[in-house]
Amino acid sequence: RVMTNLKMAREGGTVAGEVTFTESGGEVAVVAHITGAPPGMHGFHVHEGGECSSPDFTSAGGHFDPTDMPHGAPSDMERHAGDLGNVEVAEDGTANHEASSSMLTVAAGPSSVVGRGVILHEDPDDMVTQPTGAAGGRIACGASKVL
Repeated sequence: RVMTNLKMAREGGTVAGEVTFTESGGEVAVVAHITGAPPGMHGFHVHEGGECSSPDFTSAGGHFDPTDMPHGAPSDMERHAGDLGNVEVAEDGTANHEASSSMLTVAAGPSSVVGRGVILHEDPDDMVTQPTGAAGGRIACGASKVL
């Protein structure tokens, strides 16, 4: 199992959370619990780097895409491995989100989430615009690590 702790992006921000990745039977289950986020839909992606040191989190790089595919929806056959769609945040700033992916692994290898960044974006992912889904800025970032 791999876990990611999300932290706020902007000084004075309140976004926090935990994301776990659990591999079983060729699928990785993704479970996210988020607090302090703005209500509404937000793009949710695994990014190529696990570096969350820059204030805008661009240090995490672009979407994790080990197979050189176009950006897409989690249901698309051709998509970035890191394309996890959108998270819906309730009026109280909380979100509980579950997804699964056959394009990610927890085990070591080219598709592993270990050491990757997990990003919550400002805006919804439109699942079409290349290469980011027009999801806007990054409001939370966390680096994934083995539990």
